[in-house]
Amino acid sequence: MKILVTGAHGFIGKNLVTELRNIGSYEVFEFTKENDISLLSIYTKNCDFVFHLAGINRPQSDNEFFSGNVDFTFQLLQLLKEHKNKAPILFTSSIQAENGTSYGRSKLEAEKLIFNYAKENCVTAYVYRLPNVFGKWSKPNYNSVVATFCHNIARGLEIQISHPETELTLCYIDDVLEEFICALNGNPSKISNYFIVPQIHTITLSKLAETIQSFKKTRDSLNIPNMENKLVKNLYSTYLSYLPEDNFSYDLKMNCDERGSFTEFLKTKNQGQVSINVSKPGITKGNHWHHTKNEKFLVVSGEGLIRFRKIDSEDIIEYRVSGEKLQVVDIPVGYTHSIVNVGKNDLVTVMWANEHFDPDKPDTYFQEV
Repeated sequence: MKILVTGAHGFIGKNLVTELRNIGSYEVFEFTKENDISLLSIYTKNCDFVFHLAGINRPQSDNEFFSGNVDFTFQLLQLLKEHKNKAPILFTSSIQAENGTSYGRSKLEAEKLIFNYAKENCVTAYVYRLPNVFGKWSKPNYNSVVATFCHNIARGLEIQISHPETELTLCYIDDVLEEFICALNGNPSKISNYFIVPQIHTITLSKLAETIQSFKKTRDSLNIPNMENKLVKNLYSTYLSYLPEDNFSYDLKMNCDERGSFTEFLKTKNQGQVSINVSKPGITKGNHWHHTKNEKFLVVSGEGLIRFRKIDSEDIIEYRVSGEKLQVVDIPVGYTHSIVNVGKNDLVTVMWANEHFDPDKPDTYFQEV
């Protein structure tokens, strides 16, 4: 199947072309503003489906709205008509189509051209009035406020919010792609005369800024954002894609002594925290128990011996662990426990605890195994 994508190097186009190539069963014709119109003639003769994504949204003058959004759409449809190509066409319009602005009016005129063409030529047309789309590869200060906020906040730059309570309707690029592939396969989502991306989100400008600013703080707090909230999850993925390339890494606070080190890695609101424990050869750590706090130990390097004793018993239970065979050991409450490095190299253990460490309520009672 041969797929024509206009605006192939734009934000949505780049993501769509990449996904079509990931699927692997399509031949993709990429048309951009840098290409000569003669190439479009070849593509419109041979394509089986058209994703018409090309458009202008940040012109030098209002006239460019109509040349880029209306005149180019007319050219595209004329070429399809000349070649008698009845390939379905998917057009990305905007929720601003009826707001009376030059941009909105140009999108509305392009919609009319698409609808008339489809009716006169018995062609299937999918017109999507998209909200604010966000995700990787969107241009800051051009495509969306999300891209601008992510770019600036990741770099410590100021953001401008004129109307903080303005409510935005957002749509994530992966959800857009999923819906577009459904349309390509003949299973689009439709309301009235228009087609929709089912998964949308609403958020105020101030809350959007607050959320993205909280992502920057996670490097210090170690707290992972709430991944159960799909908007937060997708915003966080988007934010990370705007990190400066020399700022992907960050240091953790290592608590070091002659025995090795202990370093907190990740924290969550409801699922506890993850830490990394390093013990030098011959070192024993632990020898304590908990009322409610429970842990999981995973040795990823070295050789260790995890020892348990129920606090009212003299029986000792031992588990040999090694980075050669990854094995999780649960640390039950009411058992004093320790981990001993019995190897010749450092013992590295990933430790999960079901709650954050609270120095005012540590729930840790020292007692030799």
